[in-house]
Amino acid sequence: MEKKTKIHAEDGKQEILITREFDLPLHLLFKAYEEAEIFEQWMGTKVLKWENKRHGSFAFETFHNNTVAFKANGTIHEFVSNEKITRTFEMEGTPFPVQLEYLNFEKITDTSSKLNMHIVFQSIEFRDQLLRMPFAQGINMAHNRLQDMVSKLA
Repeated sequence: MEKKTKIHAEDGKQEILITREFDLPLHLLFKAYEEAEIFEQWMGTKVLKWENKRHGSFAFETFHNNTVAFKANGTIHEFVSNEKITRTFEMEGTPFPVQLEYLNFEKITDTSSKLNMHIVFQSIEFRDQLLRMPFAQGINMAHNRLQDMVSKLA
């Protein structure tokens, strides 16, 4: 499977940059991050809380064999429709501390758009630990599902 989601992690830095171009109009790409029902489908998760607004918060959990396999939560610091989301992201029950995420949405053409994610970790060590996990494959698969599922809404 081709990895369309690109991850750049510069040595000696505590951040990663993730980019992905989608064959989706900008408003549909943003909608995949804005609407809980759509997010649940492409992420394969259950949304527990979804307040996409300044000072709002979110929480979701993913199941494997009827057991919670992953839980995450965070606070929304900035939410500008069709443009950007700035949020914290915490993976519950893991050694990872809260990370800061900047999601920027960009129009390429009327039928294509780009997501740029800038994620800042507490340390280089935590960033590198995440990168040793199947993180890249997981986010690429999730973005592939986003592309497939949301294109049907067009």
